[in-house]
Amino acid sequence: MKKTLDPATDQPTTGRTSGAGRLLITVYGVFAISATARAGYQIATHFLDAPVAYLMSAFAAVVYIVATISLAKPGRTWAKVATVAICIELLGVLVVGALSLFDADAFPHATVWSMFGRGYGFVPLLLPIVGLWWLYRHRAVATK
Repeated sequence: MKKTLDPATDQPTTGRTSGAGRLLITVYGVFAISATARAGYQIATHFLDAPVAYLMSAFAAVVYIVATISLAKPGRTWAKVATVAICIELLGVLVVGALSLFDADAFPHATVWSMFGRGYGFVPLLLPIVGLWWLYRHRAVATK
């Protein structure tokens, strides 16, 4: 397999960080920015209304930031960090989604992961599945 250099870093690209992987990284980046903005606004303006929900939004933002960075970095270690971050994301979407669905009082205000990401077109539910599949598919090309 021929390796090409990333023009921004002059480092070899891997299958994980090129092609459709760049689209995945971009989507994670958009979610990192949107979740951070949402959490920042919620915490700054209405924190006392739903502190658990708003702190969960902030946690989701951190997870998306870590996932974005680790997906964008080449190498086996970064692939492992991305895998952990995306597993945490999937668990968060499932737990918060179920709690918000079955115990609406626990999340009186929406978070990124409420109702399995309904406010974001259910992308938060599908994104970690796609991310884990992508990492699994490209596990062999990760380098140290």
